[in-house]
Amino acid sequence: MGQREHRQRAASNIGCAVLTVSDTRGEAQDSSGRRIREKLEAAGHRIIHYRIVPDEPWAIGWALQEWCVDEAVAAVLVNGGTGIARRDCTPETVESLLERRLDGFGERFRSHSQEQVGSAAYLSRAVAGVRNSTIIYALPGSGRAVELALDALVLPEIGHIVSELRK
Repeated sequence: MGQREHRQRAASNIGCAVLTVSDTRGEAQDSSGRRIREKLEAAGHRIIHYRIVPDEPWAIGWALQEWCVDEAVAAVLVNGGTGIARRDCTPETVESLLERRLDGFGERFRSHSQEQVGSAAYLSRAVAGVRNSTIIYALPGSGRAVELALDALVLPEIGHIVSELRK
């Protein structure tokens, strides 16, 4: 089956959860979290949960574990905490919960980012993988990075991935 057929059979109206990791942003300042929700809804998906948590492994892990057993949630998009600052712990926390990694996501994200930010692209620690048949994406918190990840990688494939996970 070719790419066209996969996309025609892809799941639509996917239940999604959005987690913003930040020590400083509240809902009014969370432009990246808002943009993720807007783009998902514009693509026909539903937002089941939205939350902002501090850059703490326990807070991130608690939300992910809760949402990955919620049958209404097929995809979780985390934004923030993927840099190299001391408090940035999102990738390690997400990776510790994954049953299967999708290494190509981070590789492709860094490749696409190279065009926007040059050599700084290798500082990104974006990751993706699966837990309990739920796809989890960990994206940087910058607006440009969120736009790039959603447009180039997440939205074109999320339906196909969810369909595969539901088999």
